[in-house]
Amino acid sequence: MESGQKYRKKVITIIFIVCLLVFAGQYAQIKRPVLVNTQGRTFETAVVIEILRDNLQNDGSRAGDQIVLLRLTSGNQSGQALEANCPNGMLFGTVCEPGKKVIVISSQIKSLEIHTVYSLDRSLPILLFVGVFFLLLCLVGGRKGVKSAVALLITFCCFLFLFFPMLLRGVAPIWAAVYTSLLILVITIWLINGSTCKALAAGTSAFGGVLTAGIAAGLFGYAAGLSGYNVSNIEALMFIGQSTSIDVGQLLFAGILFSSLGAVMDIAMDVSAAVDEMHRLKPEMQASALFTSGMNVGRDVMGTMASTLILAFFGGSLGIWVLDYVYALPYLQLINSNAIGIELMQGLSGSFGVIFTVPLAAFCSAWLPKWLGRR
Repeated sequence: MESGQKYRKKVITIIFIVCLLVFAGQYAQIKRPVLVNTQGRTFETAVVIEILRDNLQNDGSRAGDQIVLLRLTSGNQSGQALEANCPNGMLFGTVCEPGKKVIVISSQIKSLEIHTVYSLDRSLPILLFVGVFFLLLCLVGGRKGVKSAVALLITFCCFLFLFFPMLLRGVAPIWAAVYTSLLILVITIWLINGSTCKALAAGTSAFGGVLTAGIAAGLFGYAAGLSGYNVSNIEALMFIGQSTSIDVGQLLFAGILFSSLGAVMDIAMDVSAAVDEMHRLKPEMQASALFTSGMNVGRDVMGTMASTLILAFFGGSLGIWVLDYVYALPYLQLINSNAIGIELMQGLSGSFGVIFTVPLAAFCSAWLPKWLGRR
């Protein structure tokens, strides 16, 4: 009987995921605007055969570009040896050596062909590290590790096939983020914990925490005069906004929802799992006592989780902080700069979401089973 129920749950889960993927695949079929003319330009893999002209100076520095001979390993000209220019830059190009694998931009303008080294070919190490990550997640986490890996892949698909298409279809970014966050929460918690009160409590409280973070960010932005139009790459975003129906001013606040999602989901599950475990060990415990215990657990986790969010945003904008520190900017300039204000808004709003999640998770995990009559 019990094995039959587990089998039905697995079948329902698989059917749900397949239907979701089919819907997402169809929904993502949307025509993107042509913002840049890329006709006649392709990116190909290649191997450096020979350095025809080096840019190494006597003092060991490099100036100017390298001229190299490459053998293409992809595309229509695969196997052919071609001459290419390798820029000497921090963002584009690399230092070519014979045998090095690189990415080449092949541009054709009528009968003229131009080949430029774009970067080092990083495909293999990136895929290797991603593969090792998923392998360790499955080995250490066991069955739940496998479910976590599946949930992570589905989360990526939600962004790629749901959130971005919603933006191009004219859905407001903040609402697109709310819908996507809710779907990610449901799928992740359902896959890992199944249809239990613990999962329901964790999902409900996590969604409440995410909404709190969004509301806090909106209030912070309104009070401090900050918006999505104060970000550093606003010129590029405005160009996209003029060519699409995307409200680029809301992207900042949509990003805050996603940034806080992982942290609030983590703390919601920690509190809900702790309360559920205490109830299993002592079924006679009253809901009020379970709530108090959940609050105690949540307080311990809350401090480190809030620090995690702040440190994550700090690490992501470390270059800005270093520049401000070295230039010794005065306090009034520093505290009123858009960049610092936005970083503080992101970190503090996410922390508000974490703080609110603790009592909500403790309350839901303590009282929902009593109201629903099951665990």
